[in-house]
Amino acid sequence: MIALRAVRASLTPVRAAAPLTARATLTTSLPRLSPAATETSYNNILVSHPKEGVRLVTLNRPKALNALNSELFEELNDAAKQADNDPSINAIVITGSEKAFAAGADIKQMKDMTFAGAYKSNFLGHWSELTQVRKPIIAAVNGYALGGGAELAMMTDIILASPTAVFGQPEINLGVIPGAGGTQRLTKALGKSRTMEIVLTGRNLTADEAEAAGLVARVVREGSVVDEAIEVATKIGKKGQVAIQAAKEAVNASFELPLHEGLRVERRLFQSLFSTHDQKEGMAAFAEKRKPGFKNE
Repeated sequence: MIALRAVRASLTPVRAAAPLTARATLTTSLPRLSPAATETSYNNILVSHPKEGVRLVTLNRPKALNALNSELFEELNDAAKQADNDPSINAIVITGSEKAFAAGADIKQMKDMTFAGAYKSNFLGHWSELTQVRKPIIAAVNGYALGGGAELAMMTDIILASPTAVFGQPEINLGVIPGAGGTQRLTKALGKSRTMEIVLTGRNLTADEAEAAGLVARVVREGSVVDEAIEVATKIGKKGQVAIQAAKEAVNASFELPLHEGLRVERRLFQSLFSTHDQKEGMAAFAEKRKPGFKNE
């Protein structure tokens, strides 16, 4: 939840990046991408379609190192919901700039807030709407993912990191604690002891540390992490999408349910897939030694 400028002294250095300018778009390693003609226009994010079936959402507040505010999250939630309801989209990729995925929450929005105001407005409550999206979401992380940026990454289903990525929950340096999942999702990813150290001291994790601890799926050491995330999204899109969504539901249930209940959910989802065309096609194709022709039904 903490913007980068407030914790600069505690940050682990990363590879130097070109300074940001006042241009309206971020510098990334991707070629220029054209938004769909029917796409909603946003102030804080860019939406594009780099490959068939893939929606790419780029956080676009370059002067603030993509610090997260309520307007940005409302736009992000809207873009994700549109993708979730679009039958031509199979997976979503979220990224930032090469310097910062998201440096934290916008302190200017929070510094004068009162408890009554935060409580009555359920401040940050709408951030978690992203976790209700049924389709897979991949975070492609370059540079700083701190506070709210780390929490946003953890709301996604797969985190891919570049070697420059830095993760952390430095809220303690401003007299507060994480408020959008940092104490909860990070504990499930790293365990109690390591999470306590990060949350209580504000220490950051390098990309290699995050990979070793299981916070990220892997570090992309060659090429662009955004390109790799798009390739993973494309690979997901070639599977039967009913099974993909069932698999996401089952894995997420493991974080919420006791083991015996989670196993029951998994078993019921598995059994339910025998009513789908894709199950019949997939198993027939395996038996006949050919590629399946899934219809997502």
